[in-house]
Amino acid sequence: MDFLRGFDFGGVGTAIFLILVAVLLIRSIRIIPQATAGVVERLGRYHKTLEAGVNLVFPFIDVVRRTVDLREQVVDFQPQSVITEDNLVIEIDTVIYYQVTDPKSATYEIANFVLGIEQLTVTTLRNKVGSLDLEDALTSREEINGALRAVLDEATGKWGVRVNRVEIRDIVPPESVRESMEKQMKAERDKRAAILIAEGEKQSDILTAEGNKQAEILRAEGQAKAIILKAEADAKAEALVADGEAKAIQKVFDALAEASVTDQALAYKYIEQLKEMSQGDANKVWFIPSEFSAAASALGNIFGPKK
Repeated sequence: MDFLRGFDFGGVGTAIFLILVAVLLIRSIRIIPQATAGVVERLGRYHKTLEAGVNLVFPFIDVVRRTVDLREQVVDFQPQSVITEDNLVIEIDTVIYYQVTDPKSATYEIANFVLGIEQLTVTTLRNKVGSLDLEDALTSREEINGALRAVLDEATGKWGVRVNRVEIRDIVPPESVRESMEKQMKAERDKRAAILIAEGEKQSDILTAEGNKQAEILRAEGQAKAIILKAEADAKAEALVADGEAKAIQKVFDALAEASVTDQALAYKYIEQLKEMSQGDANKVWFIPSEFSAAASALGNIFGPKK
């Protein structure tokens, strides 16, 4: 024990004490990241919840059991097999958006709240979709989402978890049903195409008939206007001819009046014209007009004896 005589126990004790103090300080300081909470247990019981930042705890007495992420989480569950009311097995793929609101409840009220949400989602889906046939299940996603969210909100509230959204990402019917649906959709598309073609042909025929009708109407109106214009032109021409003849006759009468032609001269000229009319091979039979007697009487008065 002679080697211990020269050792300074006062300095060693101080160093050990400083080391212990440093360890205690390090163990007493807990830094919690943003959007995270720490659940602290003191001697095995819940003590408090640490918030983001620097927190002090009693070393070796207080223990941070777990840290809880307070951000909104997204869980994509595996597709679940659900039997519809018409006994068809369909695969439903769901997505859950949740957020921890109470770290204490999420730690102590349930061992694994994510597993609890998944199992609750499966049972709710089977209950809800089991009362619907395939067609209603395919067209009632919003209704199924609402039912899921209502059940999950009620159950997860005591777990310190809030379910923000529930989405059905996909509903997969059986292969035979998909083939039947594809054939039905193809038949519907062919039907709509045939209807559209028939409607197009109908509209085309109607427009063609309307165009022909309008063309006939316009053609008839054009012909009627042409006939009217021709008749008006003919009438104007006849009027001009008649007016010209009238003017010509009037000039003749004016000339006779100026020349002082007597009735006896006119009668003689009339008889000469009758003589020319009687000549020719074609004039075998002709009638003496009544004016001939008047002309002959006028000539008789000229050359007859005067009393």
